[in-house]
Amino acid sequence: MFEHADDDPILNLDDDQSWKLLEGTKHGRLVVTVGGESDIFPVNYAVGNRKIYLRTAPGNKLAELTINANVLFEADGILSDEAWSVVLRGTARVLEQSADIAAAESLGLQQWVPTLKDFYVEIQPVSISGRHFKFGENPPRAL
Repeated sequence: MFEHADDDPILNLDDDQSWKLLEGTKHGRLVVTVGGESDIFPVNYAVGNRKIYLRTAPGNKLAELTINANVLFEADGILSDEAWSVVLRGTARVLEQSADIAAAESLGLQQWVPTLKDFYVEIQPVSISGRHFKFGENPPRAL
């Protein structure tokens, strides 16, 4: 899937490659920070127009991202012989306009657990970085 130069086990991905990976999975982690304390939440999400969308209920996650909209989002995938990780820095906002909510709903975002999640959150990216890893044995040490 990815071409590593000179058998380098680590490949830095460009923006397009990173977004393609995000579009192909539905679970990640949201990091929010308030008062110098960070929290991390597992979330399911959808991608639309190079933005991340998720649903949530009232609670710490929603409260914290409304206090400090600067968030991190991370998703990854692990297979038998390779893995990848994408980290996105962005700004979160709770969607309030019916047109914005309808657009988010059209992405087919499904919740994991059967609880009411009435709030849609959009994460506008500021930066994105991704890496792809090929697994293997440790190389011999140079003497």
